[in-house]
Amino acid sequence: MMGYLLKRLASLAVSLLAASLVIFLVVEVAPGDPASFMLGMNARPDTVAALRAELGLDLPVHLRYLDWLGGMLTGDFGISYTYRTPVAQMVADRLAVSLPLAAGALALSTLIALPAGLIAAARRGRAPDMAVMGATQLGIALPNFWLALLLVLLFALKLHWLPAGGFPGWEDPAAALRALILPATALALPQAAILARVLRSALLDILEEEFIRTARAKGLSRGQALLRHGLRNALIPVLTILGLQFSFLLAGAIIIEQVFFLPGLGRLIFQAITQRDLIVVESVVLLLVFAVIVVNFLTDLAYAAADPRLRHRR
Repeated sequence: MMGYLLKRLASLAVSLLAASLVIFLVVEVAPGDPASFMLGMNARPDTVAALRAELGLDLPVHLRYLDWLGGMLTGDFGISYTYRTPVAQMVADRLAVSLPLAAGALALSTLIALPAGLIAAARRGRAPDMAVMGATQLGIALPNFWLALLLVLLFALKLHWLPAGGFPGWEDPAAALRALILPATALALPQAAILARVLRSALLDILEEEFIRTARAKGLSRGQALLRHGLRNALIPVLTILGLQFSFLLAGAIIIEQVFFLPGLGRLIFQAITQRDLIVVESVVLLLVFAVIVVNFLTDLAYAAADPRLRHRR
């Protein structure tokens, strides 16, 4: 297991280094000059040049990359060109919203999908299976931003149970959690539909295995056999989807954050792109790539725990 772990860690480090280089080069070659954007179209050339020197934009590209990478390794993400505040502090403030939102959406989607997938597989071809498949098809088809608007209309504007948007901060945990319920639900329902269909398909494949037939021959019902013996063997595709979903929920919630006016990472990177705040764009994107790679790394470890045979295949 230790050899497998070291190989995965080395792969993680190489992936991060390659990602940092690609991100830096892509952002740097994007059109537009941050200094000119900040000072306006009518700024004098010497003023623009002075600001570029202050921001370090006049240095050679390779020196800027090494300086940025070294800062990232030590936790210094640099200073925002627009807000003149440490990027690390801005990211930490936004993570306080995006991370609980993603975790809550993932937990909710899992709580919905696991029993739905089990019921559909155990009652294949019957009314519960058809109901689950119909609901999941609808969940996949509906855009999450449209679902978010429906949730706001029903639970915020009509029933007045939950706030329509905004985030009060974690000084009042109860109010903060209430503010995240609707966006987490809007993110979770489409993901739960995908996860339930994947789990159902995996469990139906497991039903054809010999050990399930043996369990059924010993008197277990189809549902009991799936729950006791089939679920663990169906975890590999489920874990894959869970890893991808968490990465998507953390990095891809820009539209939902806009709908609910949440100050998360999605809104931060959107604002940084429009303001040509390159240091913020580079740092946040690399952080999101790091999150994706780490989640995939943890997913690989979960694979190895669920099926020890996989440790010897890589």
